[in-house]
Amino acid sequence: MTVRRDNEQRKLPRERKIAKPEKVLERIEPGMSIFISTGPSEPRALVKALAASDLPGLQDLELIQLVSLGDALSEEVLHHQKYRLKTFFSGYIAGEAIRRGRVDLIPARISNIPKLIESGTIRVDVAFIQVTPPDDAGYMSLGLAVDAARLAMERAELVVGEINAHIPRTLGDTLVHESEFDLFVASDIEPIHVARWPDDEAFDKVAENIAALVRDGACVAYSIGPLYDALARRLASKHDLGIHSPIIPDAVMDLIKSGAVTNRKKAIFRGKTLASWALGTPELLRWLDDNPLVEFQGIDITADPETIGANDNFLAILPARKADLTGRIALHFGKGNVAVGPAEAYDLLQGARVSRGGRTIVGLPSRNRTGSPNIVLSVDDYPNQVPTRESIDLIVTEYGAAYLSGRTVRERAQALVDVAHPDDREDLVRQAKEAHILYPDQMYLAASGHLYPQEVAATRTFKGDLVVRFRAIKPSDEEEMRRLFYRFSDKAVYYRYFSPIKTMPHKKMQSYVNVDYRRTLSVVGVVGDVGEERVIAEARYVRAKDSTYADIAFVVDEEYHGRGIATFLFHHLIQLAKERGIEGFTADVLATNKAMMKVFERSPHPIRARVNAGVYEIVLPFGEDAAAGNPIHFDR
Repeated sequence: MTVRRDNEQRKLPRERKIAKPEKVLERIEPGMSIFISTGPSEPRALVKALAASDLPGLQDLELIQLVSLGDALSEEVLHHQKYRLKTFFSGYIAGEAIRRGRVDLIPARISNIPKLIESGTIRVDVAFIQVTPPDDAGYMSLGLAVDAARLAMERAELVVGEINAHIPRTLGDTLVHESEFDLFVASDIEPIHVARWPDDEAFDKVAENIAALVRDGACVAYSIGPLYDALARRLASKHDLGIHSPIIPDAVMDLIKSGAVTNRKKAIFRGKTLASWALGTPELLRWLDDNPLVEFQGIDITADPETIGANDNFLAILPARKADLTGRIALHFGKGNVAVGPAEAYDLLQGARVSRGGRTIVGLPSRNRTGSPNIVLSVDDYPNQVPTRESIDLIVTEYGAAYLSGRTVRERAQALVDVAHPDDREDLVRQAKEAHILYPDQMYLAASGHLYPQEVAATRTFKGDLVVRFRAIKPSDEEEMRRLFYRFSDKAVYYRYFSPIKTMPHKKMQSYVNVDYRRTLSVVGVVGDVGEERVIAEARYVRAKDSTYADIAFVVDEEYHGRGIATFLFHHLIQLAKERGIEGFTADVLATNKAMMKVFERSPHPIRARVNAGVYEIVLPFGEDAAAGNPIHFDR
């Protein structure tokens, strides 16, 4: 489908520069290195002619392509010894060919590729570049891929442009003049398209959990794949997002159309979505044509960590194939993979590290399409590893987000077990104990994995504009609950536990945070950014055996007293208990604990209380509403 109706009407360069592909190939000599435009900008007429030709000079050639999508340069073509493809990206067709030894992979950070070409480390004798038809002044656009094409043209002895009216005239550092080319060939071949990914429930839930971590004004790197398509739908309600990304797919177009992306908060190319190449549907190509909202620049700019990091709150969002319990990840590999590879990942990780407020977020479903676990003990046996686990801030599945930054290996493992598939958690705990990652006595209640009450989650704003998020307690809350305990005064500990407890070791606390949700519901209140949250409150009920009543207790960090948090937790637990068939609460409160009794005075139901040995024994049935005034009736 032609992008521009007027492209076909534009003047071609002077006739003496127009040649048939066969005439171009006659200029090729054995041993030459030929740079070929990246993936979506592959000059397919030239490449197909190269693959089909029997000219004697086409021997022992190096073909250099940053990303090969394996169309004209198919694995079958690469089987012939006269061509050798060098690429920097192991995805799609190149992945399988690399494994079979038919393609050479050049490990390199993509921001360094232009330097390798400029210095001559990567030799370029010939450049095959896809361009749009020229305008009246003789200027053409590099279209869908800028990356390192300009440098390749400067280094090459023979520069050939493949003019294609189907590609969009993109803006930015994309304009080249016809005088920069030695020859041209004309092509009417449609550029490579990638269809949108079908909706996937697991990826949609992963995307929902990632979107909860994305603040308004954040700057995001995008790529190709089902995670990014799902994420675009989940980010559509955000405000003033920015895009700084080596590649843009249809999902970025959707986000910009939704109004979520304005790029106003960016420090670099403010107001513009920045990219080096684009890959997607014909709709995306039409939308890119002369679009002033998108700026194409070379990968020495789009992938440069310092340039990336100049944007505050930069988020490197990476789709992973596997993640292990220490936080290492393995990226996707093999045919069909056009998503982020290690070459991109390292620059994005570094950019997020230097960005103020930057983060690296890894997203993956807890299981793959065959039902195998994606959270594993180790990724040692998987290719495309990103071993810098220190750079990964969060790993997100459909079951939540595991925050890793600043945590010990043991704490990381606990957090990752919490977001693994419920059917895999018990075995992961066993493996982690055998590998001495978790404590030998680490407990795990297998049934609780499937029973985790997501519906408990709530967010409320209290006095002083304090925002508190509430959710059910998790086994990985052990360390935070320990820290909360040690922030209590002796009096607060005595009020909560009715004894002067001085320590809360692992053995005690792990029993406290591993709850059987069928009998116990524990709700924690947390403050701070998601992933850096601090537990400041906890409330729970425990249902008595063979009873319709449950015992209730709650505690709030003393720093946050007087804001209404305890009252909210009290009412929240009442509602949750009713929904679960509980008919009332019981509680024991020390007579000197006036603050707690004031909370009970706000009960929506009447309370009966009697004093026994300095302790109020409280019974709160849910059967009727409290009368006006104090709802507590004291029995003599």
